[in-house]
Amino acid sequence: MTVARATQLPADVRLEYPFASNEFDLKSGATMHYLDEGTGPVVLMLHGNPTWSFYYRNLVKTMQAAGYRCIVPDHIGCGLSDKPQDYKYTLQQRIEDVEELLDHLAIEQFSLVVHDWGGAIGCGVAGRRPDALEKLVLLNTGAFRSKRIPFRIAAIKVPFVGEFVIRALNGFAGPAATMAAKTPLTPTAKRGLLWPYRNWRDRVAVWNFVKDIPLSASHRSYQSLVDVETGLAKLAGKPIQLVWGKRDFCFSMRFHERFKEFFPQAESCVYSKHGHYILEDGGDGVWQNIAHFLQA
Repeated sequence: MTVARATQLPADVRLEYPFASNEFDLKSGATMHYLDEGTGPVVLMLHGNPTWSFYYRNLVKTMQAAGYRCIVPDHIGCGLSDKPQDYKYTLQQRIEDVEELLDHLAIEQFSLVVHDWGGAIGCGVAGRRPDALEKLVLLNTGAFRSKRIPFRIAAIKVPFVGEFVIRALNGFAGPAATMAAKTPLTPTAKRGLLWPYRNWRDRVAVWNFVKDIPLSASHRSYQSLVDVETGLAKLAGKPIQLVWGKRDFCFSMRFHERFKEFFPQAESCVYSKHGHYILEDGGDGVWQNIAHFLQA
């Protein structure tokens, strides 16, 4: 059970991540772990690869103190959720999983904070229910077609070789803990981010996220991404904030500028010294910036 796994987190990680565990059984049969902290207007936070709800720990504390209810799921295969080896690890399935959780919790209105893969998943959810979305915060992410993929990621997208590097050698989550943050992570933060991905089985979603990057029309998730991109037009009138680490090697400033084409009225906050893990690099200044935007 995932609740039992939560109690097994290292003691220092538990101190940084002191939240109650919640579980929800999806129609697929997998159990999703999620945080449900605070009361008030709902903020849904969606992580990417290779992070989990731990990545949002400080933003949850900030928003909870500001009078918000924070819903933060671990995608299937990630964090404290189940890690089935035969799951349909596709963008479409991810979107449906989050929609199931929202329906289960009877959440009709929410603001959205998304990072990395959470952008495509979250914007996919919002595009399917735009009337439910109140505000949108985009953190170094993408939600549209692009062939701009760093060589170091393209190199491990190759079948068999890529899976071995990622799952056997920890060649994705491990390096990310160093490369994605321009300010070195504290030992506790690094341990927390990596804890759920300690062996071959645990890294099943880490590999499948890389595998699911759609670069051509023949890819299984290409049409799903087209649908997400098309749905962005339904969100253009919403209050939107772009919070970007300029030194991100993956979701570079080109992604930021592309979002500005979709959302020309968006508030833009660019941090010149920060990288992909903007919530880690930026600290309290970034957390409060997001909180002020959501409260405005």
